[in-house]
Amino acid sequence: MAAKDGDGWAQCDRGHQHWGVYGASGLLAVHHDATGLPHILMQKRSLWSHHGGTWGLPGGARDSHEDSIASALREAREEAALERDGLRIQGVYLDDHGGWSFETVIAEASGLLEAVPANSESIELRWLTPAQLATKLLHPGFAETWPEVGLALAPSLVVLDIANIVGARAEHGWWKDRAGAAAKLIAEVDALNSGGLRAVPDQLPHLERWFPRLTAVVEGAARGAAPLPGVSVVAAPADGDDAIVQVVRDALPWERVLVVTADRGLRERVTSLGATVTGPRWLLSQL
Repeated sequence: MAAKDGDGWAQCDRGHQHWGVYGASGLLAVHHDATGLPHILMQKRSLWSHHGGTWGLPGGARDSHEDSIASALREAREEAALERDGLRIQGVYLDDHGGWSFETVIAEASGLLEAVPANSESIELRWLTPAQLATKLLHPGFAETWPEVGLALAPSLVVLDIANIVGARAEHGWWKDRAGAAAKLIAEVDALNSGGLRAVPDQLPHLERWFPRLTAVVEGAARGAAPLPGVSVVAAPADGDDAIVQVVRDALPWERVLVVTADRGLRERVTSLGATVTGPRWLLSQL
């Protein structure tokens, strides 16, 4: 394993040559302004480079020891002087050509972060709206995936109806220690989310790995459950369903909200607010 050991040409099953012996990745940094309009950090490629003069993402070959996220963040630092601070990974979109793949790492930016050409591969870095992107000559690979990747720009919030999920899990004796059962579930979800969820409900854009914000709503005897780095906790002052509805109401207008519950009445209440719903089995099958 060595730095830049991924540099080199590879041929995919479509018969095309691509840069990156182990595949490649790029960083799609996106910031939503106060109106919810997304701004995407785009790179104009140097004329000497492959598809020079087109607009695409900061990115490049992945080294053998890197995953797509580490690779994309490194490339963004090398090409755009963009640091990890101010970025939150939302998901990874896989474009698999067979024998070679490109992974787009989508990251929510806290603002229009400063980015400048940091090496000879970039002519210009600019934050562009989707309407502005439509006027640019795009890198062919980016242009091909943009219609799908563009659907995954909005940040996601997953709201967990902990009492309902614990009940669906039906572990022996859970009702004797509701607080312990809730804490155990939250800890397992936190561990799962650290590496990214691999299963995305059909109602949402497909991603190879998904890193939503997770909020667990607890009630009754489980109200003492503590938050963890990847899971915030809301203790319902009274009815848990009311607290879940309020979390959905408090979400940003452009935020995609998924509620995990099998409660029919709650499902109707949150879908009327624009949220989507999936049952506990979707989550439990991943633990």
